[in-house]
This record gives sequence, structure tokens and C-alpha cells, in this order.
Amino acid sequence: MPKVALGGTFQYLHDGHARLIEKAFEIAGDGKVHIGLTSDEMLQKSHSVESYKIREKRLLGSLKKMEIPIQKYEVTRLNDPYGPTLEEDFDYIVVSPETYPVALKINCIRKEKGKSPLEIVYVEYVMAEDGVPISSTRIAKGEIDRHGRLKTEA
Repeated sequence: MPKVALGGTFQYLHDGHARLIEKAFEIAGDGKVHIGLTSDEMLQKSHSVESYKIREKRLLGSLKKMEIPIQKYEVTRLNDPYGPTLEEDFDYIVVSPETYPVALKINCIRKEKGKSPLEIVYVEYVMAEDGVPISSTRIAKGEIDRHGRLKTEA
């Protein structure tokens, strides 16, 4: 049974996050998805980010809405960019273009430790109406909504 890693801040659960989550569960099949949620201590964002507890609650609510059985996933706190992927055995890591370099670094460290590399599953950005990627930063700035629709100025 595949063991899949996925990580992020998940400030605003937008369509890009949904695509990553869906891909992780598709790959996991009968296996399990381990979702690393960035801790408050690790955050360094240009916009304010809600607390870990609020983001965790929202993430769990979204997984429930997606009708993903609770036994199919585990959410853990990320206190560093790598989480349990350096020590535990995983088969896959699902990444966006933004997190792809982290997956490469994870595999380098795993190799140094004598562990087999994770298969990296690259998921392209989801584009907003204007052809620019959906991001939490753009949502925070009020440019777009969670689905990439442009917000009209009043």
C-alpha cells in the first residue's frame, strides 16, 4: 500500500491545494496520505497567516467535504521543510512547482542517509482567470478568490 507525503501551509484552501490533495489520494489508492501542515514557528510569509489550529481545522473540514475517510490520511505538524520524509519510508511525495525544490533536497538527504529516493509527483499550478497561478498571497491581496476568479474593484 503506497505511503504518500504532501505538505503545505494551507492558509486559504484554494483550487490549487484541492488538485494537490486529489492527486495525493489518487496515487495512494488503498494506502495513506501523510499531510504535513506548516507550524506557526516555521512560517515566514509576507501576508498574515492564521494559526496552526485554525488552518488544521479548515484542512480537516475540507477533507471531510471531499468525503475522504479519516483512516486514509494523517495530518502532522511540520517544524521544518522535510517533516518525517527524512526518516520514515514513503513511496511518493506530491509537490507543486513551488515545493519541487524541497522534494529534490529531501531526496538528496535521503540518499546521504542510505535511504531510497521518493518518487516525486509534480502537479502543475492551477491558473486563475488571468492566466497567473492561484496562490494564497494573491487571495490575501484580494486579487482573486479561492477558485481563481478575478475580484472586481468597487
